[in-house]
Amino acid sequence: MRITVFLLLLANLLLFVWTQGYLGASDNPDARRLAQQLVPERVSIVSRGEPPRPTSKKADAEKVLDNGGDKKPVESCQRWSQLVAGDADQVERLLADRFAALKVKRNTVGEITGYWVFIPPLASREEANRKVVELQELGVKDYFIVSSSGPSPLAISLGTYRNEDAAKARLEALRARGVRSARVGERRSEVALTELEVHGPAVELDALRRAVVALLPKAGAAPCPAPAEVTQ
Repeated sequence: MRITVFLLLLANLLLFVWTQGYLGASDNPDARRLAQQLVPERVSIVSRGEPPRPTSKKADAEKVLDNGGDKKPVESCQRWSQLVAGDADQVERLLADRFAALKVKRNTVGEITGYWVFIPPLASREEANRKVVELQELGVKDYFIVSSSGPSPLAISLGTYRNEDAAKARLEALRARGVRSARVGERRSEVALTELEVHGPAVELDALRRAVVALLPKAGAAPCPAPAEVTQ
């Protein structure tokens, strides 16, 4: 009986030694790795023979741009109008000294004092006289030929008005008589006024507006008009 128990213990010991590899490596090394895994159910496959994607500074920079890290400043435009030449010069000096990044466009215009109905300038005095005869035949009596040395030489004036609506009413009455070449135009004062259009970042324009108000309290800025659409 004792011999039987001893043989069973010896067999178990030999089995233990063999399974632990003390008697030599197993023919299947993967089987040994599988036996040594602690939590095999948590193992997940990351890739199947594909190398990891390399990272670079360029890729990091592109990610920063996508996240809005390098946005351009918002562009805007402001217009100061009805400035006398001296005030416009002060604003331009202010731009040169403190706001060199802004771009300015200067225009000189006359102040609108009224409207007139007219036939555009004609090529010669003889042609103007022939147009006057045509007007008389159509029953038009209120007219005069602008001097050849005036701002609209040899145009034919058909009336001047304080507001545009009155001028348009006169134009419609003339067209009803058969006058087709007349049109409405603005009358401007001889005193020239200056208009400044300033383009650049909105933040800079806000600072410029405050600086101009401190320099010229009566000067007012307004957004630049939207460009007219070109139709074909």
